Amino acid sequence: DLRTIMCYAVPRKVIKRPRRLIGMEQKHLSNWLKLILVGVALCGLVVYALVVPMYGMSLRSQYPEFSNRFWPWLLFIWVSGIPCFAVLGYAWKIATNIGNDRSFTDQNASLLKTISILSASDAAFFFIGNIVLLFLNMSHPGVVIASLVIVFVGVAVAVASAALSHLVKKAAVLQEQSDWTI
Repeated sequence: DLRTIMCYAVPRKVIKRPRRLIGMEQKHLSNWLKLILVGVALCGLVVYALVVPMYGMSLRSQYPEFSNRFWPWLLFIWVSGIPCFAVLGYAWKIATNIGNDRSFTDQNASLLKTISILSASDAAFFFIGNIVLLFLNMSHPGVVIASLVIVFVGVAVAVASAALSHLVKKAAVLQEQSDWTI
């Protein structure tokens, strides 16, 4: 077998990089991921806490006949944002695991699966909520159609997270087998 020959012919130092370099790269990647997550969280806070309420108040002042729709829509959008921030928390845990050189673990696979479930359920909630608001005469068909873009993004995140969860789970099994191999 060629791999067996290579293991005896090539010194181990040539095959593997020093462990401290791998740890530094993992820490660096982890720090970048966390920085991105903080940026996304701040953008989300600005959108949910400032942009959406200000836009709603603007619509309410321009169209006083729609003032009864302000609070139901605002509460609906705020509730739909809760899973988004929960996903950021789970992604932070994954970034921490990556920084600790535990990229391919069952825990990360489980966290990715949870992100997938949260994204899919939030997309379903957002779609159903838009339909309910439409039937309550608090929305417009054009708004429901436009909201399909957001639903699509939620479903895409769910599918990507589920696929990554599956791949990380398989990689964790392979890494565990590799750790037991001499």
